[in-house]
This record gives sequence, C-alpha cells and structure tokens, in this order.
Amino acid sequence: AFGLKLKGMGEEQREAEAAVWVKKVGLGGFEKKYPAELSGGMRQRVALARTLAVKPRIILMDEPFGALDRITRWNMQDLLIDLWSEVQATVFLVTHDIPEAVYLGDRLFLMTPRPGRLTEIVKLPRPKEKAAEMQRTPRFSEVVNEISRKVETIK
Repeated sequence: AFGLKLKGMGEEQREAEAAVWVKKVGLGGFEKKYPAELSGGMRQRVALARTLAVKPRIILMDEPFGALDRITRWNMQDLLIDLWSEVQATVFLVTHDIPEAVYLGDRLFLMTPRPGRLTEIVKLPRPKEKAAEMQRTPRFSEVVNEISRKVETIK
C-alpha cells in the first residue's frame, strides 16, 4: 500500500486496493506475513502487486523471475500477462532468458555486449496460450532457436 500512499490515496481506500491486489496475485491469507516468511515466488508476486496497484503507465523489470524455478516462473509469466493487460501498461523487461523474452515480449530488442548497442528489433506475436503450453510447441522452439542463433552472432 506504500505506493498508493505516495499517490495521496487515503488509508481506508489504499488498504482496500492493496487487499484486492494481494488476492489478484494469489496471496490472500498471507497479508500478515513478514517477507522472510514468504518464498521467492511469493515475494515476486508481492513485488508485482505493489507495482501494478499504482497503475503505472510504464513498468521497468530487470530479470524479475531469474531466481525462480521453472514451474513458478511459468506461473509468474502467466500472471504478468494477465495483470499487465488489466492495467494497460507498457512493460520494459530486461532478461537474458531467451524463452522468457520470446513468450513475454511483443518486441525483442537484441543488444551487443559491452557497450550495449541495439542491433535488431524482432516483432513477436502476443501469447495466446499459457506459458507451459506455448513453450512446449514446435513453433515456439523454432522462434527461440532463431533468436538464439541471432544472439550467438552478435559481436
């Protein structure tokens, strides 16, 4: 609720709004827990709720799911797709995980190593399936392999 407080929202309204977002990220019942009592995936969901609750126009995310196991990562990717559609935000996601970039991105910006310079912009379709389903399809694998080949040739 802190971000909502900074936006000038009254205490009663911000607590209600925070409770809505806690439920949206599947953490109803964990409101009284301290961060140390939450798993890594739960902490990521708290961060997502905290960010999306203020309904930003632009969201910057740097390796948001890097420390998560595969199943939790897929669940978080699905949650992110659902929720950012709701808040209608532009999301800049920095990741070194090519399948994650292909699943979440509608435009993929390929960068050179140090110094980072833009080499190519690849347009991608929006996901129509859940992460686990889509990432097992032959077409998804083809796109990931194509992007991987491009990344390998960047100097």
